[in-house]
Amino acid sequence: MKKLVIFDLDGTLLNTIEDLGQAANYALQRNGYATHSMASYPYFVGNGVRRLMTRVLPEDARDDETVDRVLGDFIEYYDEHCTDYTKPYSGMPELLQDLRDMGVTLAVASNKYQKAVDKIIPHFFPEIPFVAVEGHREGVNVKPDPSVVFTILAMAGMPKASTLYVGDSGVDMETARRACIDSVGVTWGFRSKKELVEYHADVIVNNPVDILGIVENGIQIS
Repeated sequence: MKKLVIFDLDGTLLNTIEDLGQAANYALQRNGYATHSMASYPYFVGNGVRRLMTRVLPEDARDDETVDRVLGDFIEYYDEHCTDYTKPYSGMPELLQDLRDMGVTLAVASNKYQKAVDKIIPHFFPEIPFVAVEGHREGVNVKPDPSVVFTILAMAGMPKASTLYVGDSGVDMETARRACIDSVGVTWGFRSKKELVEYHADVIVNNPVDILGIVENGIQIS
């Protein structure tokens, strides 16, 4: 049985894409750049907000000064509006409660900046006692660097063999691989099942409830 489950945030626990897209479009428009459709944003996100700003800017406007300016406007807007349209994926609150009732330790590992993570997680999951809610902090590499996973393992006092990492993207699967822990790829998030396969997810699920059996029985290799 797995005793610690680490969840990615965006595209795994919560559908945050509308708020991310609205904030990015606000920052782009304020600086005189073209905006993007909401359908484009699942392919822009996943590597932290600075990389997001770099991706949404025109290629000839990706110098550090411009990215810094647009990023500042993004954060100003997102800090105030990060819960406007965001919502948990269907079945996710129930999964977290069931895991808690089973005595499983829960944690969050996100590339979203820490201030936003600290606001969003308590807002949507106030009853869940996460052992760690880790976002991106200055001076720490973003995922797929496994540093955030190692931090959580130390905080939880859990071995890798007892840990499961759950995410929706290739970045998440690569993070788990580099940390040498089992991974679950979820198909309800921002990226495709094809990407999860390409990045060697140990198992892929279509519904949050499917994770319960994996936690109880471990990864079953067919």
